[in-house]
Amino acid sequence: MAAKPPAGDPVQDAPQVAAPQHAAAGLPAIAHTLRMAQQQMGTVRTARTLLKVNQKNGFDCPGCAWPEEDKRHTAEFCENGAKAVAEEATLRRVTPAFFAAHPVSDLTERSGYWLGQQGRITEPMLLDEGSDTYRPVTWEYAFGLIGRELRALDSPDEAVFYTSGRTSNEAAFLLQLFAREFGTNNLPDCSNMCHESSGSALTETIGIGKGSVSLEDLHQADLIIVAGQNPGTNHPRMLTALEKAKHAGAKIISVNPLPEAGLERFKNPQTPQGMLKGTALTDLFLQIRLGGDQALFRLLNKLILETNGAVDELFVREHTHGYEEFAAAAKAADWDDTLTATGLDRADIERALRMVLASKRVIVCWAMGLTQHKHSVPTIREVVNFLLLRGNIGRTGAGVCPVRGHSNVQGDRTMGIFERPAPAFLDALDKEFSITSPRHHGYDVVRAVQALRDGDAKVFFAMGGNFVAATPDTHVTEAAMRKARLTVHVSTKLNRSHVVTGTRALILPTLGRTDKDVQKSGKQFVTVEDSMSMVHASRGNLPPASPHLLSEPAIVARMAQAALGERSTTPWAQFEQDYARIRDRISRVVPGFEDFNTRVAAPGGFTLPHGPRDERRFPTATGKANFTAAPVEYPELPAGRLLLQTLRSHDQYNTTIYGLDDRYRGIKDGRRVVLVNPQDARELGLADGSYTDLVSEWKDGVERRAPGFRVVHYPTARGCAAAYYPETNVLVPLDATADTSNTPTSKSVVVRLEQSPPV
Repeated sequence: MAAKPPAGDPVQDAPQVAAPQHAAAGLPAIAHTLRMAQQQMGTVRTARTLLKVNQKNGFDCPGCAWPEEDKRHTAEFCENGAKAVAEEATLRRVTPAFFAAHPVSDLTERSGYWLGQQGRITEPMLLDEGSDTYRPVTWEYAFGLIGRELRALDSPDEAVFYTSGRTSNEAAFLLQLFAREFGTNNLPDCSNMCHESSGSALTETIGIGKGSVSLEDLHQADLIIVAGQNPGTNHPRMLTALEKAKHAGAKIISVNPLPEAGLERFKNPQTPQGMLKGTALTDLFLQIRLGGDQALFRLLNKLILETNGAVDELFVREHTHGYEEFAAAAKAADWDDTLTATGLDRADIERALRMVLASKRVIVCWAMGLTQHKHSVPTIREVVNFLLLRGNIGRTGAGVCPVRGHSNVQGDRTMGIFERPAPAFLDALDKEFSITSPRHHGYDVVRAVQALRDGDAKVFFAMGGNFVAATPDTHVTEAAMRKARLTVHVSTKLNRSHVVTGTRALILPTLGRTDKDVQKSGKQFVTVEDSMSMVHASRGNLPPASPHLLSEPAIVARMAQAALGERSTTPWAQFEQDYARIRDRISRVVPGFEDFNTRVAAPGGFTLPHGPRDERRFPTATGKANFTAAPVEYPELPAGRLLLQTLRSHDQYNTTIYGLDDRYRGIKDGRRVVLVNPQDARELGLADGSYTDLVSEWKDGVERRAPGFRVVHYPTARGCAAAYYPETNVLVPLDATADTSNTPTSKSVVVRLEQSPPV
């Protein structure tokens, strides 16, 4: 039997702290998974649901975007994937009676954890102007209100249409089609806050903003470098691929400011040997300072250039451009500067070089630890330089591997969710639908917040996600959102964005991945694209949480009809009735999706084409893979300050908080902790267990403060600290963004720590 949601917020004043763990998964992961799933779903529903996760005839996990092998396990999910499924398939319900009992003024004081634990929203809800209580409305009323507000705008660019990474290909395609037919490219998405830097760097250097490897490549690699990533918490099924690579003889280098249990040892719960002993994964741990990765890869490139026979000269000559300028910059790299930037020992870098030179096939994987700095784009370009030097793109067992964090964030971008679309995409869209899409660029996430703040945007629509909690500079973002005339959130569950609203607000409850979707033409399925460009079907199997829910494609189709009226010739109603019709149109607009319906019907789906991977064809401006030669940058810290990275706990996924523990890091019953190197803490006079306010410092002189954090002495890199988001998003200035990508710099926040009494 499922447990009831918490009546009150749990006390987090005194988190318990133990030593960090040195292995991930195993029996504790199984026990934790089953306990959380049973609390949300009950025993029978847990079995019925989890056995369908990531199966060819089941539904895609709403968690991360890690791919599946062709042969699936019976239990093809990880601990955090099971938590995501349990939260969506929960038996708890948020009904109109709940909203009547909990005015917005009450909900505003609740934590994100408490809001999310209440369950699935069952009916469309409206917060009227001047009201403190959401009330139920019909779908017809909701769409009528949205249509009137959109038509009343002075310009289509006063509307913003945000997309979360869990949105299906079909819903994403319809949303971008509607936005462009309406007249705007204001299509920010969660990728703006995470892998935008990856896409920017890869598009410039290899011609496509996606990874170039498959699971089979990982299994065949000689060396895998995992930089700025914590797969044990954020992509746990990746550990299985790393284990398989290790068993085949691969070496693994981990590059990260924090030691992470999942990269130390993986106790695979699928095998008895894995459960008992596990597999040691990392051969060399480079405990780098935050932001030092560009300097590290630049020096490695210099050392490769200085080693006779180390450069793949044939590949460089035939497939690359800009080598001479790059080589001149790399040869100027300085050992002392690199050691300062990275905090590493010379011996460790030399050992890493020996491992690189001994490996013919090299893959570099990365995540937010590389993408959320001011210099993230040149950092990732330097990673590409590193791989190009030895021909490690377009070769089996080698390539770039940006690991996406949300299950269809890559697919949404493929479908056209982008504020700066390619002219060729718009040309194809216009031809197919007889519309004229706007050509000027729209707002990304940061610019959308600025537009709301400045009064240039008045209607905000979000397809999933928790925009207010996910974005930087919390106070600025919340004030900006409150200036909107209308905020609309398509959601399955409550979150902070539902209580920080515009003058009026709508919550539109939708089907989740686990829910059965039946339309007029029969049972439907949707599709997603994983981190390695595999496209496959997802079919929910549970009865919907309420008879009043609509699917995401249905919500977009009806909104479009309400806003565009008779001036639109797009068959919105037909799209709602039969998603195969949407896929037919996608097949004629998006390259690689030809014969979409037939190919996706095959078990496991199909792989999208990728020129650099498939045939060493690089669709860049030069027609070749581009070496680059940006100046090396790294954060410089004033005396008495630390460089803070915001990160997830093990009991959260993005802004969704499943629990209050971070098991692998030894944290229990609390989230307001700051991890500080013991030597740094002693120099700052901060005892383990003392409390401090985190105060960020930036060039605008504005004080941004996160109060009441328990100091935890932790083996992080010197000069670096770490704390969980979204609690620390308040410290990240809205205007502090990465060059080129405009991604918030959440991994390099200069902070001072001011002692405070316990909360």
